[in-house]
Amino acid sequence: ARADSPDADEARADSPEAEEARRPIDPADVTARLADPDRWPIDWTPQTGSTHADLAAQAEAGRLRPGQVLVTEEQVAGRGRAGRQWHCPAGAGLMVSVALDLPAVPAERRGWAGAVLGLAVVAGLRSAAGVPAGLKWPNDVLIDGAKCAGILGEVAGGRLIVGSGINISLTRAELPRDDATSVALAGGRLDRAALLAAILDELGSWCDRWAVAAGEVDAAGIRPAYLRACVTVGAQIRVLLPTQRWVVGEAVDVDAGGALVVADATGRRQSFTVGDVVHVRPAPPG
Repeated sequence: ARADSPDADEARADSPEAEEARRPIDPADVTARLADPDRWPIDWTPQTGSTHADLAAQAEAGRLRPGQVLVTEEQVAGRGRAGRQWHCPAGAGLMVSVALDLPAVPAERRGWAGAVLGLAVVAGLRSAAGVPAGLKWPNDVLIDGAKCAGILGEVAGGRLIVGSGINISLTRAELPRDDATSVALAGGRLDRAALLAAILDELGSWCDRWAVAAGEVDAAGIRPAYLRACVTVGAQIRVLLPTQRWVVGEAVDVDAGGALVVADATGRRQSFTVGDVVHVRPAPPG
């Protein structure tokens, strides 16, 4: 197969390197790569229902440490936005949740936490995996227009928990959707420990800037960075509302509150929060 053919991509995803990449992550290996090893205490489990649910339960019980990280080889009840189910074969993804300690960021400004993790994932994929990635509003990470990861954030027991499930070595046959991809299919490096360390370092850097700015996403540089990374902004899209009505127009901004701003053909602008929408899709041509 030609090097740029789909068959070649599948061969890379099913290579000895991909098989090696599915060996269990060693938390000590991740910690050794961190710029600040004490910041992120890392727990590992071979299988769980959901890393997010596990950290949430610890938070409700008052046992969650600041910066606690939980990574697993396999989730059997992983959750996406709006409770959607998500599953990845054992060792084929990077499934991680993190408890953020942000006392300097007011509660009403913490809605950007998922976007902050999204920026960290994009940066980590570029530096550690060598693949270009972008963000789709509100909570997807894309490589070449195909979904590679999802982002989830919630508050439990008064603690802010963010998490991501990233497709690492999945083959085309293992992906649940035609519009999904993996780091392996994109020809990237498959070292999950290096990727997790890069994401945590980047996440820590963004959280520090956010704290210094007292939660102001523009002053922290978070919103400008998000707008640069967001492939939704500037695109013609259609937004599906819970009433099953589609709104079609150009995504022109993500405002300081995190809402997507869409301009219709007349120039009239509407803003949509995450809770307002079911799906965001590319607008049909023509």
